[in-house]
Amino acid sequence: MEQTVLQYASQGRGLYELTGRINRAIAEKPVHSGLCHIFLHHTSASLIVTENADPTVCEDLERFLSRWVPDGDALYQHTAEGPDDMPAHVRSVLTQTELSIPFEQGRLTLGTWQGVYLWEHRLEPHRRKITVTLLGC
Repeated sequence: MEQTVLQYASQGRGLYELTGRINRAIAEKPVHSGLCHIFLHHTSASLIVTENADPTVCEDLERFLSRWVPDGDALYQHTAEGPDDMPAHVRSVLTQTELSIPFEQGRLTLGTWQGVYLWEHRLEPHRRKITVTLLGC
């Protein structure tokens, strides 16, 4: 087993591709094939696999989730950090904070148009901690 921790500074709400950074982290380890587990240590952001060829896919996903989980809804009591606080937690619960993806020859074995993304749900920039664990040989 090999493990590394990545830090990512988001610029606020949006999707940020991590595929290259994760592939570099895998390539630096002596493990050549196996399973890559990616864990996000936060409750107001998430990890997803989605299309990485057309940026409008990410824009459409954000637009959809913003409509489904709006900021400032009077329904929410937890607003300690602002009107985007509780919606960010709801968005995280509806998506996911961990992924498991196979890897071979030092790279994730994603489909042709797939990429791994950090989805920042807070409006302001945040520093995010991501643990990448490799199980394999």
